[in-house]
Formats: sequence, C-alpha cells, structure tokens
Amino acid sequence: MARIMPMTASSIRPSLSSLRFCRFCVSHSSSRKFASFHLGTVPQMQSFGIKASKLLREKGSNFSIGAVGSMAHASTATTQENVLDWVKQDKRRMLHVVYRVGDLDRTIKFYTECLGMKLLRKRDVPEERYTNAFLGYGPEDSHFVIELTYNYGIDKYDIGLAFGHFGIAVEDVAKSVELIKAKGGKVTREPGPVKGGNTVIAFIEDPDGYKFELLERGPTPEPLCQVMLRVGDLDRAINFYQKIFILQAYGMELLRTRDNPEYKYTIAMLGYGPEDKSAVMELTYNYGVSEYDKGNAYAQIAIGTDDVYKTAEAIRLGGGKITREPGPLPGISTKIVACQDPDGWKAVFVDNIDFLKELE
Repeated sequence: MARIMPMTASSIRPSLSSLRFCRFCVSHSSSRKFASFHLGTVPQMQSFGIKASKLLREKGSNFSIGAVGSMAHASTATTQENVLDWVKQDKRRMLHVVYRVGDLDRTIKFYTECLGMKLLRKRDVPEERYTNAFLGYGPEDSHFVIELTYNYGIDKYDIGLAFGHFGIAVEDVAKSVELIKAKGGKVTREPGPVKGGNTVIAFIEDPDGYKFELLERGPTPEPLCQVMLRVGDLDRAINFYQKIFILQAYGMELLRTRDNPEYKYTIAMLGYGPEDKSAVMELTYNYGVSEYDKGNAYAQIAIGTDDVYKTAEAIRLGGGKITREPGPLPGISTKIVACQDPDGWKAVFVDNIDFLKELE
C-alpha cells in the first residue's frame, strides 16, 4: 500500500502499493482543505468568530468575550472526546510492512522456498522505475503481509541499527532451521530458549540482511506475527501508540512489557489483537541508547482505518506529526494519511474500503 520511490545516493523515494509518495505534493493543498472541511479543524476561535458576532448582535453587550472563550474551550474538549470515542470504534488492522530490496526475484525465491510464504501479487510500474511484490501466509484482506519494493538499478540498501527484525511463528523451530540451511539460508542464531525465558527461537537473515526471528508456537492464524523496532524512549513510544494526552494516536493496545535488566533492555508489545492471533509491534529500548541510525532500507507499516480524515485529527490531537495530509492518492481513489512517531518511524493509514477495492 505504499510505494518506495527510486533513490540516489542522497535521496530515497517513499514506497508504493496504493501509496504514491512521489506525487504527494500534487494533492497536498487540496486534501488539506478537504480535511479541514470534513473535520472542522479550523482553529476554534476563528470558527467561533461568526457565531460570536451573531450572538453579540442578538444578546447585546452583556455577552462577553470571556463567554466566547469558554465556548471555544468547551468545543475543543467536545471535539477531543468525539475523536477519542471514534478511535475506539475504528476498525484498525496492520495491513502490511514495507521495505526495500536489491533483487526482487532473489528475495521472492528465499521467502517462498525457505520461509513458506506465498507470492500474493506483483506490480511493475516502469514509468516510475519500481516493482512491488506482496508476500505472506494468507490473503491480504485478512492477513498481515510483506510489501517488497525494488527500485530499478539499486541493488543495495543500508538497514541501519534501528530496525530489529520480523517475527514468524512456526510449530517447530529446529525443523524450520534445517530447511532454511538446506536451501542455503543464513542462520545467525541456532534454535534454543530465548534469554531470560522459555520460548524456543532462532534467527536467520534474508539475502538483503533483514533479520527474521523464528518463534516456536502452536498453530496460529497469523504466522507473520511481529515487527521489532528500536526506540530511544520506551514510555514516550508507548504513550504515542497507545494514548497520548487523552487520545489514542494509533489506537493500539499495550499487550505486555518485559524488562531484562541482566541484558539491559526492555520490550513492549502493542497491537490490535492478542499476540497469538494478530501481528504486533515489538518496541525495544536498550538501556542508555536514545538514538539510532535508521538507514534507508526499512520504510513503514500500513494500517487500515475506516476514516483517514478522523485518524489524522486523532494523530494531531495526540501530538503526532502528519507527513502527508489525508486524501485520495493521485491517479487512484485510495485515501491515505501518512505520519511519524516520536522516533521517526513512519506509518500510513489506509481507508479500509478503498483497500479492498484495490485488491479486486
């Protein structure tokens, strides 16, 4: 759902699917106007100006400016309450994770043969010099999937230190590792219990150097189960994804936290459903590390929403940074809004109905 545009040594095109970042500027101003009209996001005192003038005429000089200010404050509180109520009812789901690869065919081969994924669809856009491939363990309308982006002529990216890994739930980690080795895959951590716990895990690397954690679990409807990202302030990140001020910026639920003082890190699991049935975000804080190099390989997560305009309002009221105003993408009808969390990680919210139409 997000397009990653070709890059030079100093610049990167954003990503694709139904998301066309290179053309954002075309509809930026018009979508902003529409968003303001739709949500009434004009500053409160300005919007109260007309009403105040009318009331002053009707009630005379006894109607004070202080009353107008009180009305504005009450209206702001009402707006926040309405948006919060809406966020709680919004049907949100993690749709896919987007990142760049240097050889699309090589990566598809590895994911299908070694990781057991299926190639769900593929799209080439020669005029923009990129190709997308969607892979996963089930259809996109019900599963969290991977969106790979290959930009013509670029065969290598810097993954950086901030990105951690993707998680895949398997019933037998040892057997999965044997298969991966037989196919020539790189195993960086042999099967065994996780440090400080009992879950059996292993780590592997794909041809581009992205790490995958294999977690031993029983049957699950969502094998592609985690995206791990490192953050510089865990409390700040949790507040943003779960609740900032009185608003849930991303509307996620904090599922659990685990502190590992022996190994000097803390993790937090957040998502729209339980870990054994849904894809989740694993945020990791390493003691004393407040900043990381993000590189240029990992792009973003796409999340479904019933209304991108109301989602944008919730993100603003929650202190989030909108990087692409809500509205339809140029050339297609899919509506999106793009934003950043406090650590600079990007996310794109995609209209649920428009997304399903795309899949048709």
